[in-house]
This record gives sequence, C-alpha cells and structure tokens, in this order.
Amino acid sequence: MKITDTRQLDRSGLSLGVMSFDGAPIGNVLGRVTDDEAHELISSAWDLGTRYFDSAPLYGNGLGEYRLGHGLRERDRDSYVLSTKVGRGISPSSLSSRRASCMDTAPLEPSFDYSYDGVMRSVEQSLHRMLTDRFDILFIHDCDRHTHGHDQPEIFRQALSSAYPALESLRSQGVVKALGFATNEVDVCHSALKNTDADCFLLSGRYTLLEQESLDDLLPACQEACVGLILGGVYNSGILATGPVKGATFNDAPVPPAVRKKTARIQKICSDHNVPLRAVALQFAIAHPAVASVCVRAGNQQEQQFDAELFEYDIPTELWADLRAAELIRADAPTPGDVPRTTGHAYSPT
Repeated sequence: MKITDTRQLDRSGLSLGVMSFDGAPIGNVLGRVTDDEAHELISSAWDLGTRYFDSAPLYGNGLGEYRLGHGLRERDRDSYVLSTKVGRGISPSSLSSRRASCMDTAPLEPSFDYSYDGVMRSVEQSLHRMLTDRFDILFIHDCDRHTHGHDQPEIFRQALSSAYPALESLRSQGVVKALGFATNEVDVCHSALKNTDADCFLLSGRYTLLEQESLDDLLPACQEACVGLILGGVYNSGILATGPVKGATFNDAPVPPAVRKKTARIQKICSDHNVPLRAVALQFAIAHPAVASVCVRAGNQQEQQFDAELFEYDIPTELWADLRAAELIRADAPTPGDVPRTTGHAYSPT
C-alpha cells in the first residue's frame, strides 16, 4: 500500500487518502512549533502525497486551524480533503485567566457549546481561520465521558438535538459534504450509529495492536452500515511507536505492566522479522475493511518521512501469522494481504 492510495466513503462519495494529516502538532499540542515549522510540516506532508488534512478549534485555541488554512491557501481547494470539528467555541480571554492546554497560543480560550447557534458560529469562525468557503467533513468533538464525566448523557443528547441538526443544515447548504463524530470512546460511536445518519467517525486509540475489543461490535457495525472510520492514536499515544522504553506512555498515561509485557512480546516478533514495531502498528490499523484512513500525528518532518516509509514497508505474511499464533492479535483481525470481506464495507477503493 502507498500513502497516495485513496478510499471512498460510501455515504458521501468523498475519497480519503489512507494516511492523513493530524493537525494537532501545528496547534502546539505536543510542544512549541513556530509558524515556519508548521508551514514546513504541511508542505512536507503534501510533498509526500498526503491529501487529507484534519484540524480542530481546540488545537492551540484556533492556532492549528489558522496555520493549516494558511499552509494550504495556495493549493487547489478541489485537490484535498479538509475536516475540522465543532462543539467548542473560541473567545478572547486574558493571558492571566485562561486555561492554556497548548504552548504559546493567543489570548483565546475554548468553551464547550453544542447548541445549534454555537455550532453555526463555530463553523463560521473556522471558515475564516482556515481561509476556505467549505469543509469536506465536520465532526462533533468530544461528547464523551472522558471529557464530560457524569454530564456526558446530557451533552450527547444536546449534540443529537442541536449540534447535529446544525450540521445537517450546513450540509444542505453545501458548506460540508460529510458529517461525523470525533471521540476516543466506542460507546459514542454506537449511540451515533443508532441515532444519526453519520457518514464517518474519527476514533482515537480504540483499534490498535494493543486494543482490539472493537472487533466484537463497532467495526462490524460500521462495516454493515457503510460508515467509515478514520483512526487516530494508532500508537496508543506512544508505546507502539517507541516500544516499551522508559518514559513511554499508553493512552497518555503511564504504561500498565500487562501492556508493557504485551508490547515487548509484539516487539520481539517484529525484531525476529527485522520489521519496525511502528510499521506493524500502522499497517495493522489500515488493514480493516471499515477503516478509510489513519490520521498520523507527527511532530516534525523526520517523523513524517519515517511514517510514510513505514506505511509502505514490506511486512512478511509470516509476521502476522506469528502474532496470531502467539494470540497477540485476534484471529478475526484483518491484516495486510487478507482477502476483503464481501458483506458490507465502509469504503470503496478508488
């Protein structure tokens, strides 16, 4: 597979590059990035063949959207796919009072707003920041328990009754082609499948070499409903990129002993076949028929280049067989080279 390959979302007809650009780093989420470095990351991704770019108002309190929009300004708008998210508004806040989640951002602060009018304002602001007249995908962002705790059921009801109808209105106006939810929780996707006609989900961290429980229900359900998945967090925030080294993280937290042990076993099999663990993590994620794209977070051009090379790395079929035999990946987990299933799919190869 090459990163220039595309998959078409059945419900919207959009074609997504199988390796997409995660706009969080250029919003200073991982650390300080200069304007020049952000521009270079966007240009490097483009030169590698990336044509799907994702952002969110949360990334740098609008900074990530601003930089991505300016970085793509001179590109033909019809030649790439652009997505962002709703559910947070950005408003001025003094430097002394704001709660900064990113480094070196403007005196602005996000606040949750899943109301109809709030979504309309958010999209208008994003259009201005990103210097565009339309989006290809809009996601309702973080209406999950991790973000909202005990308030999540009410937040999700508001997302269904107010935020989603706003997005449907924007779709009818031609401002957006596809609608979805961006979350790191499978339950949100299940509820959205039951209550909306969402085209796709951006799911972070729940289908990886270390987490395959979604094979039981979500992935087959998405495949049957022809709802595409864009996967983020395929390295589980780091350990599947670095291996079980000191300081590695699992889902943005210290690595539990059982996870560290399992990762070490996976890495040993990868080493036996002279294949980087990182390559196996990437290619495992994109192999499932429900997955349309893998959104890869790279903090610099070297990481970008490395991921692009690993995405196309030649992995022997024996490695996948060894992982299955050791019960490190499930028997029903698709791997590169498997014959695609014939009952339902989330995308069509293009």
